[in-house]
Amino acid sequence: MSCIKKELKVGRFIIPYRIYENDGPHIVCVNGVQQSMAMWHTFVRRFSHDYRVVLFDFPDQGKGKILSGPARVSFDEQVEILLKVMDGTKTNSNATLCAASWGGVVAVGFAAKYGERIKRLILASLGTKPNKNMVETIKLGTKIDMNNRKEMARVLIKSFGESLTEQFKQKIISQFNTMSEENLRAFSEHGLFVIASKKLTDLVDLKKIKVKTILINGEKDTIIDLDDVKSLACQIPNCEMKIIKGVGHFLHMEREEVLDIYAEILSSR
Repeated sequence: MSCIKKELKVGRFIIPYRIYENDGPHIVCVNGVQQSMAMWHTFVRRFSHDYRVVLFDFPDQGKGKILSGPARVSFDEQVEILLKVMDGTKTNSNATLCAASWGGVVAVGFAAKYGERIKRLILASLGTKPNKNMVETIKLGTKIDMNNRKEMARVLIKSFGESLTEQFKQKIISQFNTMSEENLRAFSEHGLFVIASKKLTDLVDLKKIKVKTILINGEKDTIIDLDDVKSLACQIPNCEMKIIKGVGHFLHMEREEVLDIYAEILSSR
């Protein structure tokens, strides 16, 4: 297994990516909001020996860059970035998209538009709309002074990251401490966009998703309501859901054994 690190220029963006190269089936991982490729560290460690894994950062994540235009990256732009990453990394049409949180929204948008490009969706911590706790967290976060980065991180951790290990909590705090002002502003604008969008069906026609879809959600997730997950599963034609006990929004980052669920799904036909 070798790791290839490169960049793609996609319109007004620079997109860094990594390919953990081998002859196995293809997987492309799609990050959540303000999460970088680092969120998949344990995933890569578990699966990169048997699968060809592609990671990348959106323009407001990690080392991704916006070269021109507005700080906010639109939903349609994010879907097109995912397409260009798959083209640029020569990912085949039997690929599985593994996405987390907002990355799942991008993934279903991609599947509805470019369903012939993938074999399967595995979507972690995804619902159809922000619940009350998510809305309150976003509103509170946008009121915090941008210079008070530690408080921003604390609010997020208290809202939906309490089940994380202390190591991951410190990583979140460190991430906010090192984020650029542009990335912080984009993060805030994205939160307001999520509230304004109301629900996933405002963005995507779920009936157009034809590939096998698996929803994985934590029983203790405070910003995704399980009734909402059930509703989502009913709206996607070929979909099943798995509720994981004892974990919250961050799933495999809270308990690495959650990756056993991924292994079972990936090895199935």
